[in-house]
Amino acid sequence: MNYPRISLEQWRTLVCIVEAGGYAQAAAQIHKSQSTLSHAIQQLERLIGANVFAIQGRKAVLTPTGEVLYRRGKALVDEALQLERTAHKLAAGWEPEIRLAVEILFPGWLLLRCLEHFTQEHPDIRLEIYESVLSGTDEALEQGKVDLAIGGFVPEGFLADPLIQVRIICAAHPGHPLHQLGRPLTLDDLNAHRQLVIRDSGSQRTRKTTWISEQRWTVSHQATVIRAAVMGLGYAWFPEESIREELDAGKLKPLPLQEGAELIGTLYLMYADREAAGPGGRRLAELLHQVSACVGNRCHS
Repeated sequence: MNYPRISLEQWRTLVCIVEAGGYAQAAAQIHKSQSTLSHAIQQLERLIGANVFAIQGRKAVLTPTGEVLYRRGKALVDEALQLERTAHKLAAGWEPEIRLAVEILFPGWLLLRCLEHFTQEHPDIRLEIYESVLSGTDEALEQGKVDLAIGGFVPEGFLADPLIQVRIICAAHPGHPLHQLGRPLTLDDLNAHRQLVIRDSGSQRTRKTTWISEQRWTVSHQATVIRAAVMGLGYAWFPEESIREELDAGKLKPLPLQEGAELIGTLYLMYADREAAGPGGRRLAELLHQVSACVGNRCHS
């Protein structure tokens, strides 16, 4: 049987140098000397018979060969990390902790009901919830931060099951000037007033949000947007379920948009790795599907 001559540590070194932006930055991240990293790359280059980096000015940049090897090496390192996570989970049986990323469009009361049910069944399993926005959900999956994710977009390389449809409406306080116009509202009307927006929680912020007005307040939490809208400080698009109490109490009111007054979005349930999912993760996914069926019937109690 043939065995690889290049070690996983050498591939990890290559990936780290590229992603950190250079030898010095990589050395600081993984607590090794620059000479150690340089030696590892020189060995790798000797084994493959080609240069991975070329010097341009004072910076080392990937050669065309290096570009290919970086992409394949990163996939190899990611797979090794996934293999380790799988081994730990399988050895432990029921996992001690389940991590779940949840797009804020998902109804909060529904999530809490599901978590309560799960904890009653399995009180010793810790639950870590990441409340995410837009690309933050994708990032949590892609970086292996979570075991399950609920989001409105399925990243490349993942499979998903439809979980729930969410109605999104544009609303403001009944006393807001837009409500006083007494007619269907146009984009020009919206553009003349402040829009409240929730920031993409992904570090790269690669997904676009619904921006209409240049007069914009961008915040990190949905609760802040709701409070600001109730205070008459702007308008926003909300998942209807998230402002149900405010609508029923007359603190918020849907805006009469000429078009686009409501949007229907589908949220999906995704596994980081379905095959490696433990019994706890599978049970939580099952409960999420069961409890989400309540939305159509409005079974809050």
